[in-house]
Amino acid sequence: MTAPGVCMSILNARHSKDGRRTVTNPEKFLNQDYQQLKQYCLIRRVRYIDDMFPPDKTSIGEDILTPSDLNRVQWLRPAKIVSNPSFVVDGVSRFDFGQGMVGDCWLLASIGALTFQDHIFQQVVPLEQTFDDDDYCGLFHFRFWRFGRWVDVIIDDKLPTINGRLIFVHSKDLTEFWPALMEKAYAKVCGSYSDMNAGTPAEALVDFTGGVHMCVNLSDPPPNLWDLMLRAGQFKSLMGCGTHQGETSANTVLPNGLVQGHAYGVTGVKQLVSQGTVVNLVRLWNPWGKGEWNGDWSDQSPLWQTVSPQDLEMCREVADDGEFWMLMEDFCKFYSELDICCLCPEFLDGSSSSHWNTSFYEGRWVAGTTAGGCMNYMDSFWTNPQYRVKIESLLGDCAKTQGGKNMLVSLMQKPDKRNRRLVENLYIGFSVFEVPDEYKREMGKFPQSFFKTNRPVVQTKPYMDAREVMEFMMLKPGDYLIVPSTYGPNETASFLLTILAKAETHVHENSGGHNHEHKHAEEPMAVENGGNDDNKKTLFRQFSDKYEEVDAEQLQKLLNENILKGDLKAGGFSVDACRSMVALMDTSVTGKLNSQEFVRLWKKVVTYKDIFFRTDVSRTGTLSLSELRNAIMAIGMRVSDDMLNLMALRYGASTGHMTLESFISLVLRFECMYKIFKQLSDGMTMALRESEWMYISMYT
Repeated sequence: MTAPGVCMSILNARHSKDGRRTVTNPEKFLNQDYQQLKQYCLIRRVRYIDDMFPPDKTSIGEDILTPSDLNRVQWLRPAKIVSNPSFVVDGVSRFDFGQGMVGDCWLLASIGALTFQDHIFQQVVPLEQTFDDDDYCGLFHFRFWRFGRWVDVIIDDKLPTINGRLIFVHSKDLTEFWPALMEKAYAKVCGSYSDMNAGTPAEALVDFTGGVHMCVNLSDPPPNLWDLMLRAGQFKSLMGCGTHQGETSANTVLPNGLVQGHAYGVTGVKQLVSQGTVVNLVRLWNPWGKGEWNGDWSDQSPLWQTVSPQDLEMCREVADDGEFWMLMEDFCKFYSELDICCLCPEFLDGSSSSHWNTSFYEGRWVAGTTAGGCMNYMDSFWTNPQYRVKIESLLGDCAKTQGGKNMLVSLMQKPDKRNRRLVENLYIGFSVFEVPDEYKREMGKFPQSFFKTNRPVVQTKPYMDAREVMEFMMLKPGDYLIVPSTYGPNETASFLLTILAKAETHVHENSGGHNHEHKHAEEPMAVENGGNDDNKKTLFRQFSDKYEEVDAEQLQKLLNENILKGDLKAGGFSVDACRSMVALMDTSVTGKLNSQEFVRLWKKVVTYKDIFFRTDVSRTGTLSLSELRNAIMAIGMRVSDDMLNLMALRYGASTGHMTLESFISLVLRFECMYKIFKQLSDGMTMALRESEWMYISMYT
């Protein structure tokens, strides 16, 4: 049986911290276990068929084949296509394959770049896989990094063909099948083959490495772009780029040989001397496997006669294989973006003496609680997730570069749909604020007043509807606050925030106080408790049984028809809600409340009612979810963003508001559970951490 949602979320977080979901111990994609399935098939001598990505038209998807072609598709295993299939033939190379009928040039350009780095390639493509009879059962697997975790993806080896020929990526050696199988595995991750239609190399480069990604706008390149590309090559980075989009989405071939709106792999950089002048050249590869640039420094360019014989022999190869050289200036002119991805961040400054620190934080924007929008929405901006960062001074040899760029911040939004083509990216960005002295001791979320008087020192401009946005910046030693947000308020999505820092850096999520997820923030508001205890007991006796106790049904009448009469907007407390209250307040464990327990409950209810109406500034008789945090703080508690989001999901209405009944039920449970688990955690080790118990208790 699958674990409940909140429990599953906790287990996933633990697995990440415990070293699971890494490239050496990846998560099983869709819970399919490669070793178990392989053993099953080998023992029973059957060929594997993947029911999670079946060999039928649903896995191909829509709009890439005509209906008549779709009806002609046959799914064949490699042994039915050729007589002697192999996984790899004579090593792997970018020249092994060419693009098929799906528009995944962005993926194939990235695979071409991947073939240069054997270590990274073998992390993604386990090379021990084979078609040999003793170990073959039609089952293969590949590993990809997906939004903060490595996943192991299994597939069967049935491939889509028409007239016995592969219709998607195909190898130039017809007996080699690693490219087609790898493409199929990535199609499974995306949802279908058609879900891979259109994209940028950045997406696949990151999914192949889980590494540091930098995007360079070539229309306004940094002055050190050449040095950056040289360092990227030295540190074994993967690089990809794309040409400008034309007037339509069609891949039109221009007179200069380049394809509009097309992804290319960057396969080399080289500095040559031509007629006494130093020239910087970039080598590019077209994943079509043909079609090349025909301008300066192309295969047939006479400029190659101006370099040394050694450089000529080393660099030029006249062949229509899709690979060519071009001048750096032409590269920036005809291409729009350059993506660089590397396992290590040292390529950012080329220093091997500096150790870069990497931190990952998963968060979520939730409409009404933690989705405050950008700074145009100042009233709600402060409700966004906040991250405190303390940057120390550089030490040793690294201190020589003090003053240079020392931090890369990346914000990646996570999809909420299984199929890639159905994902609608929100416009996202982040702001970085320097924390002044008067706020350095502040615990918990910075209030609206902070953002009205402090401007960001770094900000992503503009907000982009991209999977990932980033900024490479210089921050002097000190305290900072990073606030990721969507452009508009009340837009729900999950995100991954990555912080790479050259200096020693301390980071923590800023919503619920440092070290403790829940802590007392202040004394509760002073309120009237609705009369003396004698009057309360008199009313209690009118409803109690002969043992002077009330059960859930009697408590329901007391609350709805007497104590809170006229204040309840949603029909009053249900019997189930009253049973929960009895369970929380019943210290004598009788299933009922005696007079002392009832009086304690009454005092709490009246206190919470008063706080509810004081924090209902909109005077609607309900709490908006943005008012909920203020109400919780007024009780004397501070909550993290994660806990606030769970409260909203469990107790809030679909309208985004919370009734008095729900608020009282919520706070009674929250306060009681907090006290219980606080006592349990003092002096003993719990199987679940306090915060995890709180999450489960609040949500169930």
